[in-house]
Amino acid sequence: MATLLIVEDDRQTNEAICEYLKFAGHKVMPAYDGAEALRIFNQGEIDLVVLDIMLPKITGVSVLHEIRQTSHVPILMLTAIEDEYTQVLSFDEQADDYITKPFSMVLLGKRITALLRRSGRTISLDTMMFGDVNVNFSGYTASDNNGKIDITPKEIDLLKLLVEHKGLVLTRSQILDDLWGDDYMIFDRTIDTYIKNLRKKLRLDCIVTVKGIGYKYEVDR
Repeated sequence: MATLLIVEDDRQTNEAICEYLKFAGHKVMPAYDGAEALRIFNQGEIDLVVLDIMLPKITGVSVLHEIRQTSHVPILMLTAIEDEYTQVLSFDEQADDYITKPFSMVLLGKRITALLRRSGRTISLDTMMFGDVNVNFSGYTASDNNGKIDITPKEIDLLKLLVEHKGLVLTRSQILDDLWGDDYMIFDRTIDTYIKNLRKKLRLDCIVTVKGIGYKYEVDR
């Protein structure tokens, strides 16, 4: 779970973004003007900022500039403005990404996940214990007290992907994109089969089904 600061003066838009990201497993902190955004940012540990440019009191670009004086936290600029000058100015102030309204929540979620991954929020994995099962991610093996468990490399990759995004819901489409790319012979329901195999082979209860959406790795169960 990451802590995200959502800075957007339109309350309906802000609430919609926050609800979507909370459902994805993140902690969200809304702000409705630039001054409030800086106050919240300076009070706590923020993992990523979604920042509108056109804000009351202090503009988004000014907020970006202030944050960059002390932090390299990922910042995604969110605005209806599409002119090249504003985009260039944002990147000059070291914005990490830029998305214009209207936007897809799914696309926003993917951009946020990518920024968190690049900033080192993902878990570095080599081996992990799941109960009495030891999984070696780099060696693509799994074993328990009775010896080696028959598991495929793709099943290991799927488990690793879920663990790296602990607490976040991954849709079947996101899993397909990450693990199979443009191999269109793989279908959504294939993911369900892989999940079933992981649960059975490794005796896992930490992979949660989110009905109608996908799966997430959750350890506190």
